[in-house]
Amino acid sequence: MQSETPQRILITGGSSGIGLEASKRLIQKGHQLTLLCRTEERCLETMKTLSAERAERALAEGLTINLQDLQSVETGCGTLLQKNEPIDTIILNAGIQNVGLKKPQFTKQAIEETFCVNHLAHQHIVMRLLPLLLKSKKPRLVITSSEVHNPMSGGGRVGKPATLGTLDGLRHHKHVAMINGQTIFDADKAYKDSKLCNILMARYLASKLKQKGQEIQVITWSPGLVIPKGSGGFFRTSRQHNPIGLALFSFVARDLLRLTETVEKAGALLADLTDGGNDEQNGFQYISNQLISPGRHIFKKTETSQEGENEKLGEELWTLSKDLIEHKLLECHSIECN
Repeated sequence: MQSETPQRILITGGSSGIGLEASKRLIQKGHQLTLLCRTEERCLETMKTLSAERAERALAEGLTINLQDLQSVETGCGTLLQKNEPIDTIILNAGIQNVGLKKPQFTKQAIEETFCVNHLAHQHIVMRLLPLLLKSKKPRLVITSSEVHNPMSGGGRVGKPATLGTLDGLRHHKHVAMINGQTIFDADKAYKDSKLCNILMARYLASKLKQKGQEIQVITWSPGLVIPKGSGGFFRTSRQHNPIGLALFSFVARDLLRLTETVEKAGALLADLTDGGNDEQNGFQYISNQLISPGRHIFKKTETSQEGENEKLGEELWTLSKDLIEHKLLECHSIECN
């Protein structure tokens, strides 16, 4: 069904998984999408997929931005700022997890990949493109987080809990591995911590804009546990490093206990959040697709973790992340990064 008010929507992570399913639905409704893809080839492949979803010409374009490279993010955002076109909704959906790896994987700017992709690059996008978002009559920011940010949730109780401590890992700019500064790398905790960063960043931004009289909708959400079948997807790193373990986990969680949500349903939920399927409440909100019984979920507003409510921590995270981005870009320029 065609939307009555087509939007200009920018999305990260729209070329696969939940993001691609949401993009298909948004295209069908006549929205205009800008998808940030890791490579030009991925952009072309995604445009072809989306074109097949619509009889008319798909209103979509791809822009090559590698979220593992802050200079690439800066360049891509500069391109969008030069166009100076309003953005109605920004969807920050891209995410990686490196569970199975014993050592951190560092980006070109010496930042652990999970933190860079899931949080730092997204804050960079928000900082740079906020002026375009505020040009919209009804601006909206949608961020895909996870229930594992909460140590009291089912997934959050498994392994070490999400906690950022005093953000010691962000205070020295050489190699940024664990946000709380611990020396032993824990890929599962790194992912949980990055999802807590999503919550804190969103809450801080909503509060900051409200203080300036520029209050907008800032929606964070959890899709639930999504384990697609196939060799690629979100769990590809775990599948590569522990194929038997992940196969067993997938069978028990998805097929036996039915604890998971489908990619299609999660994508539909994201599309609805973007298309105005929720209420028009401004400010911060967190909406979770919670499991209530095997095979059944309920999508509702809920509270974040206690640490996710810490506004002072959110402000400090924003400030330290901003300083780190600026430091890395300045460092990159000094050595003429490409």
